[in-house]
Amino acid sequence: MNLLSPAISSLARMRSWRINAWRDNPLNAQREVLQDLVTSAQYTEFGRRYNFGSLFNVRSFKEAVPIHTYEDLKPYIDRIVAGGQNILWNTPINWFAKSSGTTSEKSKFIPVSEEALQEGHFKASKDVLTLYYCHRPDSALLTGKGLIIGGSHTLSPLNPEAQVGDLSAVLLQNSPFWGHWLRTPDLQIALMDEWESKIEKLAQQTILENVTSISGVPTWTMVLFRRILELTGKSTIAEVWPSLELYLHGGVSFAPYKQQFSALLGKDVTYLNMYNASEGFFAAQDDPSQEGMLLFTDHGIFMEFMPVSEYGSPNPKTIGLQDVEIGQRYALVISTNSGLWRYLIGDTIEFVSLNPYRIHVAGRLKHYINAFGEEVIVDNTDKAIAAACVKTGATVVDYTAAPIYFDANANGAHEWLVEFEQPPSSLELFAAVLDQSLQEVNSDYEAKRYRSIALREPLVRQVTNGTFAAWLKQKGKLGGQHKVPRLSNDRTVLEEIFQLNNPTFVTP
Repeated sequence: MNLLSPAISSLARMRSWRINAWRDNPLNAQREVLQDLVTSAQYTEFGRRYNFGSLFNVRSFKEAVPIHTYEDLKPYIDRIVAGGQNILWNTPINWFAKSSGTTSEKSKFIPVSEEALQEGHFKASKDVLTLYYCHRPDSALLTGKGLIIGGSHTLSPLNPEAQVGDLSAVLLQNSPFWGHWLRTPDLQIALMDEWESKIEKLAQQTILENVTSISGVPTWTMVLFRRILELTGKSTIAEVWPSLELYLHGGVSFAPYKQQFSALLGKDVTYLNMYNASEGFFAAQDDPSQEGMLLFTDHGIFMEFMPVSEYGSPNPKTIGLQDVEIGQRYALVISTNSGLWRYLIGDTIEFVSLNPYRIHVAGRLKHYINAFGEEVIVDNTDKAIAAACVKTGATVVDYTAAPIYFDANANGAHEWLVEFEQPPSSLELFAAVLDQSLQEVNSDYEAKRYRSIALREPLVRQVTNGTFAAWLKQKGKLGGQHKVPRLSNDRTVLEEIFQLNNPTFVTP
């Protein structure tokens, strides 16, 4: 055990009472968050429009303020990007987290206030560290450096004082000075926007460091691992970084990648899932042995939960924490200390525990396939892909799927494009296990697949290595948090990727 570990672990336990306060009283914490938000913003343009000064409880807030999408708030945000202030929030907004999305060419600029940084992202990050040390009191995490595989940032052309970048870049630029001592690589490398050069520089610099933790998207982390092994001639990452003990991930399901990580790492590490988006830090896995992520209820974000069945209705209803149920899918609606008011973030979540409140991300409202009433979501397909990999010895880099619609000669189907790190022993078997697993986790899909009356067998095509990266590069989305849409309810993305490749074709 490192000599610093007992002291750091002791400090973490001393700080844990703050976490216990909101974890044990989440409803009170949320009410206080909402009151602080409304009070702070009552004299903003938005607050005056919706009469925040007279809103004294959750019911009146929900009655007064409609649910907003990004498009609804975009006119306000555009004015803030151009230099306007006191519009959505009462303190200056000079930072924006750029989110390109996965289905739209247009970028989203999510406002990030100083309060959101301090009371949201940074406070939540400290809570994650505290929770980890409480779980691992013998940890030597802070005796080495944390490798952060982050994004880039640029100055806004609309307002010289506004800075725009990926969320990770915004956080890096605003982190306290002592934070730079605890991370690698250097800031100029971390903020590079050309990813092929960035991976090379990351590898060259970090080989020499004592890396104890890694944060990053799985796909780019694996690219970095492979390059490091090429440069060092080592067989596993454990030979390069023997003190590595923690991998923090989020943004995509880790299930399809875990097998690959284990092989590349060559040692057991702790994997922790985090739900940290441009709009806020919502949850993180507080115990590696427990399913789901602890919902963060005292971090400047008031949360509502819209049953997915309400999506698209003229006046969708939301519920509070006291009314949520395990296993039901909800769209997350947030109000934040950056001025996002009753904002429909687009993610769907499910609760796996109510004491404490733990969730997992089920998918996206707009990332699904429901062309035939099958209601397949990303959570379903990630599990099916993982099952097919186990059965066939395959490892998957990425995938996307879309419907094949009915025509005069055949009924509908799902078409899959899959890029493999390790191809399956049999592509036919892979497709068959994928199909069967989907039927096991989704009763609607199973019903549609009954005797192929509505849906015939899925069509699985193997694409050549680098196909998905080429599509992202073509879209200007290579690197950072950008990712290929896993599911689409139309064939636009699939056909675009198709044009880059001549994939092999197989049916089970």
